[in-house]
Amino acid sequence: MRIIFMGTPAYAAPTLEALHAAGHEIVAVYSQPPRPAGRRGLEVLPSPVHRSADALGIPVFTPKSLKSEDEQTAFGALHADAAVVVAYGLILPRAILDAPRLGAWNGHASLLPRWRGAAPIQRAIMSGDTRTGVMIMQMDEGLDTGPVAMTETVEITPAMTTGELHDELADVTAKLMVEAMARLEDGRLPVTAQSDEGVTYAAKISKAETRVDFTWPAQQVHDHVRGLAPSPGAWFELDTGGRAERVKLLATEVAEIDAATQAPGTVLDDRLTIATGEGAIRLLTLQKAGSKPLKAEDFLRGTTVAAGTVIG
Repeated sequence: MRIIFMGTPAYAAPTLEALHAAGHEIVAVYSQPPRPAGRRGLEVLPSPVHRSADALGIPVFTPKSLKSEDEQTAFGALHADAAVVVAYGLILPRAILDAPRLGAWNGHASLLPRWRGAAPIQRAIMSGDTRTGVMIMQMDEGLDTGPVAMTETVEITPAMTTGELHDELADVTAKLMVEAMARLEDGRLPVTAQSDEGVTYAAKISKAETRVDFTWPAQQVHDHVRGLAPSPGAWFELDTGGRAERVKLLATEVAEIDAATQAPGTVLDDRLTIATGEGAIRLLTLQKAGSKPLKAEDFLRGTTVAAGTVIG
């Protein structure tokens, strides 16, 4: 088929590449405009999908919006059979949705209607979900409200991070979308309306919520850390030499220790076991600003954190 692909981050690139490998004619790729990158933001880089499209020799368009008549006319002039959308990041007006002959199809990383919105992978882990998945849905003007055509469920294991789940779901999305487009081409891709029950929204992660709150139960702290790992990363402050230093947490485990008599945030031993509002958490992988990630034992070789210290 003639397909317009619309996506931006690394998550979407495997789907673009899989559709191309499956023999579809990708007539154009739409991606978010190049953005400042690097520590100082001095370098402007195209998105991962943009770079994949360049490598495949596919023309790329990077409009800031698709609301103008000119953009909608140009989109329609591509005469696509279908649009495939994976983590594009722009709202698609009705004129864009209606332009492809067979509609616009989205690969979404959750079991809808749970976790509609921008950050479904992070929110699933942060909330302690034990399963998630990918759904291929036909897009409408709502926020991930369209009818669903295909589903694949994925287990979220107890120590799984967002980074690990991201990579697994990206591969599932690519495989499932290739199958969905084959069925669509053959005229055998029926859809089913989403349920009105169990709707939740996966809001974009804000900077304010990345700080660890040790007054939470240990399991909630653990889920929070792995849901934000590796990026943007959960963090706490540690007093080092009389100044508060921010430390990123990349891995933890719930510790089987009775910490009921200790204030949340109290260091309990020489293994970085920390009292929480309910139970205790052990810090496994930490990272200071400008430094590489370190296992707890290596971190403690360069930073003294005595039992009884309160962090937070």
